[in-house]
Amino acid sequence: MSKKRHMHFTSDLQTRAVENENEAVIEGYFVLYDQETELWQGAYEEIAPGAFETSLRNNDIMCLDNHDSRIVLASFGSGTLEIKSDNKGLWGRAVIDLEDPNAKSAYRKVQTGKVRGCSFGFYPIKEEYMPREDGTYKWRVIEAELLEVSITAFPAYPQTDIAARQKDVEAMQKQKLEQRKKQLKERLSNG
Repeated sequence: MSKKRHMHFTSDLQTRAVENENEAVIEGYFVLYDQETELWQGAYEEIAPGAFETSLRNNDIMCLDNHDSRIVLASFGSGTLEIKSDNKGLWGRAVIDLEDPNAKSAYRKVQTGKVRGCSFGFYPIKEEYMPREDGTYKWRVIEAELLEVSITAFPAYPQTDIAARQKDVEAMQKQKLEQRKKQLKERLSNG
């Protein structure tokens, strides 16, 4: 299986209180479909609509603070996380336990606007690679296993994920170069 990847973006997550004074809600889009994210200059990725359909039925997905598995804000298994797919993306509703100091802190960061980033961790299962005429690259994730959604202060790609993708591109460029050399040699020997 491929390495776990993250995709980050700025979102309009909202917070609201609920009738139970020990709980609150963070809700909004944790994943946006058909939105290109620039991995690095000239390299892009986007998620196709419906990419997580199977995953939503089969996994205990969690809502984390900044991908930290020690700070679980909500989860499918506990009934505190709801995620629905629509034509825009994955909309989520996380019920936050305000008696948990870490969860309360994460909630307050979203409530006060200090944190406006969203991210999700996933394993790509099926993706399309599309080199473009202008020399840029694009990956379109068709199917993926969603592991977690996160609120994050830094809606930008982690360097480790970028490095993995850059190696993929370097390998593809090297392969193209070898193919060109081979074609040139064949033309010269057949000429």
